[in-house]
Amino acid sequence: MKILFMYFKGKEKIMNTHKSSMTTTVPQNDDLIKILQPIELLRPRFEKDESIQNALLHRKTTREVKDKKLSLQTLSNLLWAACGVNRTSGPFGISGRTAASASNSQEIEVYVALEEGTYFYDAIHHKLVPVVTGDIRKLVIGHGQVNFGDKAPVRLIYIADIHRLIQTSGYQEPGLLDTEIQKSYYFVDTGLIAGNVYLFAASQGLAAWFHNCDKPALATKLKLRADQRVLFGQTVGYPEMR
Repeated sequence: MKILFMYFKGKEKIMNTHKSSMTTTVPQNDDLIKILQPIELLRPRFEKDESIQNALLHRKTTREVKDKKLSLQTLSNLLWAACGVNRTSGPFGISGRTAASASNSQEIEVYVALEEGTYFYDAIHHKLVPVVTGDIRKLVIGHGQVNFGDKAPVRLIYIADIHRLIQTSGYQEPGLLDTEIQKSYYFVDTGLIAGNVYLFAASQGLAAWFHNCDKPALATKLKLRADQRVLFGQTVGYPEMR
């Protein structure tokens, strides 16, 4: 059984089928825009044709990561595999993602920390939107592990948007208003995305590591709203050979 990857067949169609309630406003300023520009990601393309069994066989956590940067194509593939749009018509009339979410609320946001700055992954338009300039990759790790994987080119930040979960265009389950049930949903939904990243990394010979992060520092640095929650980080890069 092969891992099958769908290609975008028209960003306009995807955008138009995605309801306005699902959009995210990313805080920006003029100085930031002058320094960092949005990154238009490439359409997903996968050279290695790996079976799902082989990816599962090689899935593992690798904490030793090189500083070698990922190509734009690899970064594009990685983010699409994580939670990109794989069909224009998903549950409740909303475009579908590679990772499931409660009532298709798609409440988990992925921020991408690179050396030059941090970006928000706009999955609908498949591009990176600048959020903050400067290198904050050391904040995307727990205090006791700062020096592990600190050379890695990419660190993903998983953030839950509670407003999007409550205001989902999907099934209005009563539990979505309960804070404890909300946690169970957004923790599971984060794990589904992280699992996709692990399998993608295994299929492409990359290192991946899911871990804690400095939540208060990231919330401040990224200027998050009160109804956004920093959850976890995930490091991705080329493995350091011993």
